[in-house]
Amino acid sequence: MSQKRRLQDYDINPCLVESSASRKCLEMNQSDKDMCAIYFLKYRNCRKFWHGIMMQRKQDGIKPHMPIGEERKRILASLEGAPY
Repeated sequence: MSQKRRLQDYDINPCLVESSASRKCLEMNQSDKDMCAIYFLKYRNCRKFWHGIMMQRKQDGIKPHMPIGEERKRILASLEGAPY
């Protein structure tokens, strides 16, 4: 599977929504990064959050290290929404 295709797979990329939103913002604002700062921040926070989950699962010996899409939905529901 190509890198681009992997990044567009929700089971692999936990921040697909945030990534798409920041890309759309750049397209709508002629690549003006200042206009999209909030989207970049949400994406960065999303990546930090799921990286922490992944590292904890790796340390605990849980596989797959990155939870699949359905499991991530349950994790976020238990937190009453995304913490990012």
